[in-house]
Amino acid sequence: MIDRPVHVPLRSCAGCRQRDAQLRLARFTLVAGRIAWDGDGRSPGRGAYLHRRRECFDAFVAHKPFVRSLRASVPASERSRLVAEQSVS
Repeated sequence: MIDRPVHVPLRSCAGCRQRDAQLRLARFTLVAGRIAWDGDGRSPGRGAYLHRRRECFDAFVAHKPFVRSLRASVPASERSRLVAEQSVS
Protein backbone atom coordinates (compact mmCIF):
# COMPACT_ATOMS: atom_id res chain seq x y z
CA MET A 1 0.00 0.00 0.00
CA ILE A 2 1.26 3.50 -0.83
CA ASP A 3 1.37 6.09 1.94
CA ARG A 4 -0.32 9.27 0.83
CA PRO A 5 0.53 12.63 2.33
CA VAL A 6 -2.07 13.96 4.76
CA HIS A 7 -4.10 16.86 3.37
CA VAL A 8 -3.81 19.97 5.54
CA PRO A 9 -6.38 22.67 4.67
CA LEU A 10 -4.81 26.13 4.33
CA ARG A 11 -6.55 29.42 5.03
CA SER A 12 -5.47 33.07 4.83
CA CYS A 13 -5.34 35.26 7.92
CA ALA A 14 -7.53 38.38 7.55
CA GLY A 15 -4.92 40.30 9.56
CA CYS A 16 -1.44 39.48 8.27
CA ARG A 17 -2.77 37.92 5.04
CA GLN A 18 -0.38 34.95 5.35
CA ARG A 19 -1.53 31.41 4.56
CA ASP A 20 -1.39 28.88 7.38
CA ALA A 21 -2.93 25.59 8.47
CA GLN A 22 -6.62 25.99 9.28
CA LEU A 23 -6.09 24.52 12.76
CA ARG A 24 -3.76 27.40 13.70
CA LEU A 25 -6.37 30.06 12.93
CA ALA A 26 -9.56 31.19 14.66
CA ARG A 27 -12.69 31.36 12.46
CA PHE A 28 -15.32 34.10 12.56
CA THR A 29 -18.50 34.53 10.53
CA LEU A 30 -20.79 37.31 9.42
CA VAL A 31 -24.40 36.81 10.57
CA ALA A 32 -27.05 39.51 10.11
CA GLY A 33 -24.43 42.25 9.75
CA ARG A 34 -22.51 41.28 12.91
CA ILE A 35 -19.32 39.29 13.05
CA ALA A 36 -18.93 36.62 15.71
CA TRP A 37 -16.35 33.99 16.65
CA ASP A 38 -17.14 30.49 15.45
CA GLY A 39 -15.68 28.26 18.12
CA ASP A 40 -16.55 24.89 16.60
CA GLY A 41 -16.14 25.90 12.95
CA ARG A 42 -19.69 24.92 12.02
CA SER A 43 -21.58 28.22 11.93
CA PRO A 44 -23.47 28.79 8.69
CA GLY A 45 -22.45 31.45 6.22
CA ARG A 46 -19.17 32.75 4.95
CA GLY A 47 -16.26 32.66 7.32
CA ALA A 48 -12.87 34.31 7.68
CA TYR A 49 -9.82 33.43 9.76
CA LEU A 50 -7.35 35.20 12.04
CA HIS A 51 -4.20 34.09 13.82
CA ARG A 52 -4.55 34.37 17.58
CA ARG A 53 -1.79 37.00 17.73
CA ARG A 54 -2.01 40.65 18.78
CA GLU A 55 -0.31 41.88 15.58
CA CYS A 56 -2.88 40.08 13.40
CA PHE A 57 -5.77 41.50 15.46
CA ASP A 58 -4.34 45.01 15.14
CA ALA A 59 -3.80 44.65 11.38
CA PHE A 60 -7.36 43.33 10.93
CA VAL A 61 -8.81 46.38 12.69
CA ALA A 62 -6.58 48.75 10.68
CA HIS A 63 -7.41 47.28 7.22
CA LYS A 64 -10.01 48.76 4.90
CA PRO A 65 -13.65 47.87 5.74
CA PHE A 66 -14.10 45.31 2.96
CA VAL A 67 -13.27 41.80 4.19
CA ARG A 68 -12.68 39.83 1.02
CA SER A 69 -13.34 36.36 2.43
CA LEU A 70 -16.68 37.52 3.85
CA ARG A 71 -17.51 39.41 0.64
CA ALA A 72 -18.81 42.27 2.77
CA SER A 73 -17.80 45.55 4.36
CA VAL A 74 -17.38 45.39 8.11
CA PRO A 75 -17.13 48.71 9.99
CA ALA A 76 -14.07 49.31 12.17
CA SER A 77 -16.28 49.37 15.29
CA GLU A 78 -17.50 45.82 14.52
CA ARG A 79 -13.95 44.60 13.89
CA SER A 80 -12.77 46.20 17.15
CA ARG A 81 -15.63 44.55 19.06
CA LEU A 82 -14.69 41.13 17.67
CA VAL A 83 -11.04 41.57 18.65
CA ALA A 84 -12.03 42.75 22.14
CA GLU A 85 -14.17 39.61 22.61
CA GLN A 86 -11.21 37.37 21.75
CA SER A 87 -8.90 39.29 24.07
CA VAL A 88 -11.30 38.76 26.97
CA SER A 89 -11.84 35.04 26.30
